Amino acid sequence: MEAFLNSIQYSSWVIHFLLLFPVVGMAAVLFGAEERAKKTALVVALVELVVSLPLWFAFSGATGAFQFTSQVPWIPRWGISYNVGIDGISVLLVLLTTVITPVAILGSYNYIKQREKTFYAMMLLLETGGVGVFVALDLFLFFMFWEIMLVPMYFIIGIWGGERRIYAAIKFFLYTAVGSLLMLVAILYLVFKYQALTGTISFAYEDLLHLSLTFREQVFLFSAFALAFLIKVPVFPFHTWLPDAHVQAPTPGSVMLAAVLLKMGGYGFLRFLLPLFPQAATHPTIVSVLLVLGLIGIVYAAWVAAIQPDAKKLIAYTSVAHMGFVVLGVFALTLQGIQGGMIVMLSHGASTGAMFLLLGMLYERRHTREIADFGGLAAVMPVFATLFVFTALASIGLPGTSGFVGEFLALLGAFQTHPWIAVLATTGVIFAAYYMLPMVQRIVFNALDKPENEKLEDLNRRELVVLAPLVVLILWMGVYPKPFLERMETSVVELLENVEEKRIASPPSLTELIGFTGRGGVASGE
Repeated sequence: MEAFLNSIQYSSWVIHFLLLFPVVGMAAVLFGAEERAKKTALVVALVELVVSLPLWFAFSGATGAFQFTSQVPWIPRWGISYNVGIDGISVLLVLLTTVITPVAILGSYNYIKQREKTFYAMMLLLETGGVGVFVALDLFLFFMFWEIMLVPMYFIIGIWGGERRIYAAIKFFLYTAVGSLLMLVAILYLVFKYQALTGTISFAYEDLLHLSLTFREQVFLFSAFALAFLIKVPVFPFHTWLPDAHVQAPTPGSVMLAAVLLKMGGYGFLRFLLPLFPQAATHPTIVSVLLVLGLIGIVYAAWVAAIQPDAKKLIAYTSVAHMGFVVLGVFALTLQGIQGGMIVMLSHGASTGAMFLLLGMLYERRHTREIADFGGLAAVMPVFATLFVFTALASIGLPGTSGFVGEFLALLGAFQTHPWIAVLATTGVIFAAYYMLPMVQRIVFNALDKPENEKLEDLNRRELVVLAPLVVLILWMGVYPKPFLERMETSVVELLENVEEKRIASPPSLTELIGFTGRGGVASGE
């Protein structure tokens, strides 16, 4: 494999292809015939997947440095360049994006009946934005892709969504836009600070990474970036847009939202918050606040999920709980914690994506998502029932599935630094069973007492093909997570070492600490 990849100079063009090919496919969809839109989009997404898969083999986990890098001046006067590359953290998320996109497109074949060209063009634009966020090494380029993701998802929810789709789309847009604008202000501050110190303007990640900032500057800039990422994850109390967006979005939109968009926030924690603002990111007060918010999200979302009559809304709240484990793992600031957070993100993309697809397949047959409208489906849809139970158990974190590995590592990492928070967070596993198992029982195993459910057809071949990759991912990461952990380990270790090195090299002064904590007589402006 390595010899073949070298012979075609794979590393020199693969990232450019992954960024540009969906855009070309988008144009082909828009200018093609309406009846061929879904097939064209699927072919484009499958080609994208096939080209991306060798990244798994070509990427070297032995180094934490960025690989497959390329930098070309774009707007030199402003210090903006087309600067891309991947490391052990981003490569897994790029692959997750390229796997999920064709799954979501194939899963929408019977769901989308109107404006098909526009819909599938938006799906391909989402893929470009997702890949771009994970490979951008220029902050302007990163922000551009970050905002690109907002546009197609807004239209997917607002045009093809449910009855309250306009409300959900606007809410999603406003929440994300507020966080994005604050992040843009923080990016510009970093750039102008770099210009003031060096005399040159640059948006390059590597340049801004070595920027010397006071503790006060770090706290404010950290807060601006963190708000954008906390909204996107989302973390309590910034989560309220997510249940509405999931419930109103069409099934493929929910899959992309859960599997790709939410991961952008967790990725932002690791790529920007920790390395750019190490003193703020490791300050005990800030870390404690973030861990408590993650803990509240785990417990609160579980309680709210338990009383939801709508199955899709219940699954939406589980996303908040799962992302709480990501926050817990990342800000534990340990190797096991961050690796656990990454596995939770990958696992959530597979298991929750599969749950949304299964509920969408059920909705196509019954046109309802109310849990009370079902019962006894195991008798008429045994294959559906088997996969539904399996993905529900993976979401809970059953040993042998990916959910268990991620949550275990996240809790293990958090226990090393914040044992009481980790202990309290373990109750989230119990609560997960409390909200998930009753739903499964009521839909699948209760009495088949409604005539509408007696003649439902089981999953067809297309639907099984849609679900198969996600089932494989869940089992692979659950039974043998070593390849995933190995690919990210060196990058995570170097990230932690760099954060610790910077924290020790330039610790905040006593005056800054007093001013931050509010003790003593130091005014905030002094």
